[in-house]
Amino acid sequence: MSIVENIIRADVRALSAYHVPDATGLLKLDAMENPYTLTPALQQALAKRLSETALNRYPVPNYLAMKEALKTNFGVPDGYDLVLGNGSDELIAMISIACAKPGAKVLAPMPGFVMYAMSAQFAGMEFVGVPLNADFTLDKAAMLAAIAEHRPAVTYLAYPNNPTGTLFNAADMEEIITAVGDTGLVIVDEAYQPFAQTSFMSRLPEFSNLVVMRTVSKLGLAGIRLGYMSASAALLQEFDKVRPPYNVNVLTEAAILCLLEHADVFEQQAAQLRTQRSQLSSQLASLPGVEVFPSAANFLLIRVSNPEKSETYGNEVFTKLLEQKILVKNVGKMHALLQNCLRITVSTPEENAQFLNAFNLALE
Repeated sequence: MSIVENIIRADVRALSAYHVPDATGLLKLDAMENPYTLTPALQQALAKRLSETALNRYPVPNYLAMKEALKTNFGVPDGYDLVLGNGSDELIAMISIACAKPGAKVLAPMPGFVMYAMSAQFAGMEFVGVPLNADFTLDKAAMLAAIAEHRPAVTYLAYPNNPTGTLFNAADMEEIITAVGDTGLVIVDEAYQPFAQTSFMSRLPEFSNLVVMRTVSKLGLAGIRLGYMSASAALLQEFDKVRPPYNVNVLTEAAILCLLEHADVFEQQAAQLRTQRSQLSSQLASLPGVEVFPSAANFLLIRVSNPEKSETYGNEVFTKLLEQKILVKNVGKMHALLQNCLRITVSTPEENAQFLNAFNLALE
């Protein structure tokens, strides 16, 4: 046996690494990024702040100033604190590590964010996926049945959901949170909250088992890698024990403190993207053989169909778009419910028009 076979876990060897395709020279519409760059005035303000940052020092371990800025700007209830992470991915990993008692399970609707299952596996937990309805709404009955059967330690509800864009029914989510009770946690992942304009953050005091998790990535700051989550003080205290020391670097801290002084700029950008989402959705829905699913995020999930083409028509359209230097996300292989589906990031009017022109040619 090789050294890899002797040392590395068999289930890890069987995995493929998380793949991020090279987008050089392409119109990049595959990663739900905000297309707007910083204004010249913000660039200058940020450059000054970063230049004054002490790179020779470790970050302040409690991140008090950054936490206060986040709580003030993003509606964290009075008396509730935050745990910060290097993006939401690290927060998901912390939750898995903290909750990985022998036999513990993680449950989530499917299709959903791939890191829920991967992080559970890395921590040695069993993952239970519950299929959504065919229209990508939450199958409440199936979720409640799975909770009763598996008693999951962690249940994820993305609000709205990735890759579908679905905003699950709030009353259904409340019922699920209540059904889980004090035997498990419910993580409401609000990565796309700026585009949904609804949240469970203010409802933290109602549910002792609720954790609300967010990121600043979709707001327009994906490059600084900052996620945050809030919950009861007792839960945050335990999560903080598995948080790596100095996990958020000083440049991220300086950037967020500077840029949140101009939070209105990012709110305006989110509003523009919500308008563009509506327009792009209508334009796509008017095309023959294109089904557009409702989205409360900054992307649209569509299904393409052509009676004269094969069941892999989505792959064909994706390839034709790529030939025209347009990169979207081909999600058709992620789950059976997503056959012939593509996920398109909503962008500027100019980039949306460029995509639509290429998409029309790809459908021919």
